[in-house]
Amino acid sequence: MIDLTPALPTFVITLREGVEAALVVGIVLAYLAKAGQTRLNAWVYSGIGAGLLASGAVGFVFILGLSAAGSTNQVYAPVLKPLLEGVFSVVAIAMLSWMLIWMTQQSRLLKKQIEGTVSSTLEDGAAGWGIFWLIFFAVLREGFETVLFIAAKFQQGTIPILGAIAGIIVAAGIGVLLFQFGVKINLRLFFQAMGIFLLFIVAGLVLSALAHIDTALLRWADIQPAASICLNSSANQSSCILGPLLWNSSRWLPEQRFPGILLHTLLGYEDQIYLVQAIAYCLFLASVGSIYLQSIAGWGNSSTKPQPSA
Repeated sequence: MIDLTPALPTFVITLREGVEAALVVGIVLAYLAKAGQTRLNAWVYSGIGAGLLASGAVGFVFILGLSAAGSTNQVYAPVLKPLLEGVFSVVAIAMLSWMLIWMTQQSRLLKKQIEGTVSSTLEDGAAGWGIFWLIFFAVLREGFETVLFIAAKFQQGTIPILGAIAGIIVAAGIGVLLFQFGVKINLRLFFQAMGIFLLFIVAGLVLSALAHIDTALLRWADIQPAASICLNSSANQSSCILGPLLWNSSRWLPEQRFPGILLHTLLGYEDQIYLVQAIAYCLFLASVGSIYLQSIAGWGNSSTKPQPSA
């Protein structure tokens, strides 16, 4: 039986990012219909297809590079693969955190900004290409974040890719329901719920990034003992820069078995946590989490303000 648990994080990320892209597409299509420019709809769909293909190409290059790093016979190959996974994890943490906060803060102005961009594009001679690039970069931006996350989770195989595909399909379905059939969905509640899940998923990625970097340094110490920077110099050390082991629940709640694997997937649970990991995890939730919650509060307060009459 195939374990689909590793697909859950990429499904959540792709669903959230995909709905954001679907909103951009829906707003553009609605504005084109309002302006009597439905002849440009083909440029919108071309931008969607090109953005998805570009995201897939970037992901293929990333995963191919990681696979090559792990299969090469070079002396430093055991160091290179976990180091690259750690680097991809750090970049994914930065981008996902930034998009989580930025989208929440900018969501109130999203429709106005996109319509303003489309309006100025229609006034240019090459309106079709302007619409194409607007949609292309909107889809590519969301897809690139998912690609980085999948690359950071490369050791879990191709299962995360299935979650990404499912997220895209569901996001596209939500977009159709919103703009084609006029179904009312509480998007603010949707993005808040997805944002909380994403916050914990990225916090778990903080633990994984430190673990990858620590593994790379341990293997480096085995290859070049004289150049080791490990804090613990014993031969059977379990960590290099993570400090002492604070938590070990591998016997009664292992992260590779249910329900530990579900907690690991959605909340970043680890059955073994070291001091540096615990500090980084708490600092991430305290900093990024507080900024995100403040953004949610600002969104909610702005929705209750009376709107000026026309």
